[in-house]
Amino acid sequence: MCSMTSLHSWLCPLIRGGKLNQVWSLSTCKPRGWIYLTATRRYTVGKDPSSSTVEFNSQNKKYRSLERSFERRLRAIHQRFSGVPDNTTIQGCNHVYFMEGDGIYRMDTRQGDPEPEEVLCLDSVGKGDWSLQRVRLSPSEQALAATVKTPHREEARCVLVKLGDREPTLDPPKPLLTIDKVFSFEWATDDILFYSSQQNLQCHRVFRLDLTATGTGSTLVYQEQQPDVFVEVSLSRDRRLVLVNCSSKRSSEVWLIDSTKPLMKPTLVQARLPELLYHVEHSHGQLYILANTGPGQEYQVLRAPLSSPAIEHWVPVCSPGPGTAVKDMEVLQDHCVLATRDPLGLLGLQVVPLSQPATTTTLQLPPWACAIETKRAGLTDSGWLEFLLSSPVHPPVLYRYSPREDRLLLQEDTEEHRTPQEYHTTRLEAPSQDGTMVPLTLFHRPMLEELRGAPLLVHVYGAYGIDLNMDFSPDRRLLLEDGWALAYCHVRGGGERGLGWHRQGRMEGKPRGVEDLAACIHRLYDLGVSRPSLTALTARSAGAVLVGALCNLHPHLIRAVTLQAPFLDVLGTMQEPSLPLTLEERGEWGDPMSDPYQRDTIASYCPCHNITLQHYPSMLLTAYIEDNRVPVAGVHKYVERLQEAIHTHLNGHPVSESEPTPSVILDLQPGADHFGPGDFELSLTESARQLAFLHTELRLNQQKTKNRRR
Repeated sequence: MCSMTSLHSWLCPLIRGGKLNQVWSLSTCKPRGWIYLTATRRYTVGKDPSSSTVEFNSQNKKYRSLERSFERRLRAIHQRFSGVPDNTTIQGCNHVYFMEGDGIYRMDTRQGDPEPEEVLCLDSVGKGDWSLQRVRLSPSEQALAATVKTPHREEARCVLVKLGDREPTLDPPKPLLTIDKVFSFEWATDDILFYSSQQNLQCHRVFRLDLTATGTGSTLVYQEQQPDVFVEVSLSRDRRLVLVNCSSKRSSEVWLIDSTKPLMKPTLVQARLPELLYHVEHSHGQLYILANTGPGQEYQVLRAPLSSPAIEHWVPVCSPGPGTAVKDMEVLQDHCVLATRDPLGLLGLQVVPLSQPATTTTLQLPPWACAIETKRAGLTDSGWLEFLLSSPVHPPVLYRYSPREDRLLLQEDTEEHRTPQEYHTTRLEAPSQDGTMVPLTLFHRPMLEELRGAPLLVHVYGAYGIDLNMDFSPDRRLLLEDGWALAYCHVRGGGERGLGWHRQGRMEGKPRGVEDLAACIHRLYDLGVSRPSLTALTARSAGAVLVGALCNLHPHLIRAVTLQAPFLDVLGTMQEPSLPLTLEERGEWGDPMSDPYQRDTIASYCPCHNITLQHYPSMLLTAYIEDNRVPVAGVHKYVERLQEAIHTHLNGHPVSESEPTPSVILDLQPGADHFGPGDFELSLTESARQLAFLHTELRLNQQKTKNRRR
């Protein structure tokens, strides 16, 4: 499997944002008991009670009533969609594995009415509030490996359990072995596991664990010397090759380990070359390579013999059409299937018969679909590709596709979970300052011409070549049903239009992402969608850079902002080499320490260093105390500077209807999880707080009162 999740998965522990590459989804779309963690005391910060920046608790009376109401409504809509399909099951040789309660269970498919058997209990891992990350079965289903982590640690613990056919007992088997600080891992055989170790958000080493050896010892098989390279272990879909992927922001190389000869040294595919990115799959003795060697340095599929894998032997197989971005590559026996996105964002499948690549066909996926997630193949490859389609307002739907039969089957769908026809998905383009057309996706309930009075929530990310997250969100579905319009701005710096889209928005191109965001908002207003007093902007992590820069340049475009784990002090962070991500992320933001031009560029847009004495929108910033990706010190610095600027501006400018006193709230939460709380209750409370904040700051209650009086 070579999905975009895995293509970018080496970035996940490094980037400020994105999504974890997990086999077991930790999405809070489902209130599953096993992700419940012990509630922890909430901390808030408010250094100057007289300023416009306050503790969240000191404004509880302003938001609390609405927060309770949204908690009830969010709980109801999460429950309503609790039965949607997901990727949280694994098909073994004779069992199906799934999660329930506090562990992993399996059912024997050879029995007519099988009883669930617990194979891993999280309580047996050790003290702590553990949650599952990844799960892998050995080739003959003799052993299981899983990584678990707590909310206060970045590094995960790997747990190994012996399986096989055994008599069911009242108690699950005790873990055979645990290994700390494991990021990725794959079985080569039932007795040999390869894994990469993580230290301070970095992975540089790969080990081989041999369960047949005396003392079950681990042997170092790969050591990366470059400090900005991240190392991850993966497995080809046919399970023939264990892949050691070594990637930086601008180059990559892959080493191969034959799973039939796991004690041999890894073999290099192609040594790292500047600006060369590639990823490898295998079928019938051939390597299928997805590399940015196509026109415009975009991805194309190439082939090389397993015995001669270097670049001089790479032969082109197919290239997507102009403007088409590759989102996923799967090699299923004798077919290669590419998931693609066209310039307007429509998803499709390009099916390439490996024996006749010239006969490539294209299958258009439903126009409502905005996100695709392929399912990891089981221990026996059926030849069918399973994947989930969803959108922010449409719950996941499971499809199965057979390349040999050219059949697309809708596996699971119910009337209750479908998005009614009165909801619209409108794909637009906005002309940016330099004339570039920026794609924009709008979800709305009334017709486009009837959205003038609708509240608008604008989403943006625009970093690391990663698409804006458009997976299903019950929270966003709730807003849509309440009459909100939801806009998703696919600005430069992201990956929506391929690698070139990212290159245009990284380093010195970062200001283009800000221009793109402003252009999208202006485009919506020009179409009669909402107005500034009813518009809010939301982003997480690196997306906060664009939001903060926009607020400095165009503060009157929006009324309110919510930011999660916000990266706001770009210049200060990139000038501190002791921080864990500074060296690795110079390929995205630039190197202000050694390049004066790059320093000046960062200083020109850095949100923290461009705050001015002016009106600002209201802001709710949610940060996490132990977040190593986004230091809390940078968030504090931004809030303090913003507080001072707002206070000084208000001294000389009277409050008016067009410029109400902004609320700037820093909600500081415990934990080290950059991606938000894994506990469902905590996540629900956090979402309810954000919705209550938006509802209050946009004065939607007053709006409803005025409408009733009319």
